Amino acid sequence: MTPPGDTPPGDTPPWTTIRSGRFSRFVQKAASDGRLIVQPRMGFGPVPRMRAGLEAVRAARCTTVGTITVDSYTRVNDHQSARQALHAGDDLNGFPLVTHGAETTRQMLFGLADDDFPVQVRHGSAIPDELFAALVAAGADATEGGPVSYCLPYSRVPLREAVASWARCCELLAGMDEPMHVESFGGCMLGQLCPPGMLVALTILEGLFFREHGLRDISLSYAQQTHPGQDLEALAALRSLAGEWLGDLNWHVVLYTYMGVFPRTPVGAFRILEESARLAVRSGTERLIVKTQAEAMRIPSIGENVAALEFAAAVAEDEASRAPVPPPSDTGILDEARLLITTTLQLGSDVGSALLEAFASGHLDVPFCLHRDNANRARARIDHRGQLVWSDTGALPLTGTYQDECTAQRLTARGLVDMLGYNERRFDREQLVGSSVRRLL
Repeated sequence: MTPPGDTPPGDTPPWTTIRSGRFSRFVQKAASDGRLIVQPRMGFGPVPRMRAGLEAVRAARCTTVGTITVDSYTRVNDHQSARQALHAGDDLNGFPLVTHGAETTRQMLFGLADDDFPVQVRHGSAIPDELFAALVAAGADATEGGPVSYCLPYSRVPLREAVASWARCCELLAGMDEPMHVESFGGCMLGQLCPPGMLVALTILEGLFFREHGLRDISLSYAQQTHPGQDLEALAALRSLAGEWLGDLNWHVVLYTYMGVFPRTPVGAFRILEESARLAVRSGTERLIVKTQAEAMRIPSIGENVAALEFAAAVAEDEASRAPVPPPSDTGILDEARLLITTTLQLGSDVGSALLEAFASGHLDVPFCLHRDNANRARARIDHRGQLVWSDTGALPLTGTYQDECTAQRLTARGLVDMLGYNERRFDREQLVGSSVRRLL
């Protein structure tokens, strides 16, 4: 299969005529003005509090879009439990959109969501049919996820069922008069300890799945990992492959502040957020999903979300005023991701069937992912430079040079725990050592 985004010389690029919805129009305008969009991961159960959160985000001193993150019950279609929690006044870790209903959600957004403040619904559902019907009826501008990225890490749903559900949902969105934006979560698989080549390949493959089912307005994700130089190379690879494979779509890139074990101290939390904001600017990323100083302890407040947004925007402005950084190094991420994409697409007559066969055979394999449809034979490690590399490629099609660079050292439970806490230690180290010294004194 050749890249569908290729355009014959002299022809008008097809994406110049793509009609985008207001979410993408807003992103395009901000990018053309040189402004990074910062976005929270925010959701609350009660309607008044959710609206108050959106109002605060809109009023923040930065360029942002709104977020409605749904609760855990809604993600698994347990709407009865969500209803009971609302009735009992229990705290929910997000907004139960299906339980509140489309009309209530539409009323909440009235006078708030518009061309200057589009709103994305974020969820985590492997089978999102009911949710997609509700968010379409509610007038949301965008959503996110994918058949792989919202199945393997978050559910026990068979991958085949998730692929079928996401095909239906994409076709539902593709039939709308006003295009709805969909963001692949493939670049954030498990949030940590997945080598960048696999993350880049998965987000492109989900983008191709969206395209196959009629979507024309998408974004491609990547989550900050353990080494800023490696992340910069990965983001460059993502942009290059998106141009090759998805050039006939309207697309942009979204970066996530680290999704793994987060620093515990406020200083450490802001330091890792700062690194992600600088990475976003250096890589030309259009949108950044932020995390707050409370991330390691509890659900952040509205004020903590706004503080994180404004801090990230200030860092981005500072970074934009500095001299351009040199081009990223080339350690093979682009070639690795391209190989994973092209060989996967050879396994089926369409993207969905290719993904199913790839995971069934271990041709695609997410390290440390325990879903029964993931082979879980490939392994990764953090090397002496702080970069994520393969330590065992399992049945991945990474032979020759890739295999030679792997190590046969056996990973222990202690070693895994140490790797999981790598960024926590890296950004908290000075604060925790200083605190221990003060106690001794």
